Amino acid sequence: MARVCDLTGKRRLVGNKVSHAKNRTKMTQKPNLQTKRVFDPESGQTIKLRLSTSAIRTLDKVGSLSKFLKKYKHMF
Repeated sequence: MARVCDLTGKRRLVGNKVSHAKNRTKMTQKPNLQTKRVFDPESGQTIKLRLSTSAIRTLDKVGSLSKFLKKYKHMF
């Protein structure tokens, strides 16, 4: 299973860790993913999603899954 947010599509970031002596080694930063059950009142269903914590906060702010999809349709 890939470490990707189901709503926002956030993935890992890849970059270099640079030491004091300027040695570069590859490193990754993974998104903070949580498994969350989301209830959609329009369809009446509960859906299990892997969401980043920022997506969970945005869902709480917007109100529901269908409102989130309408507001952020440019992401899909």
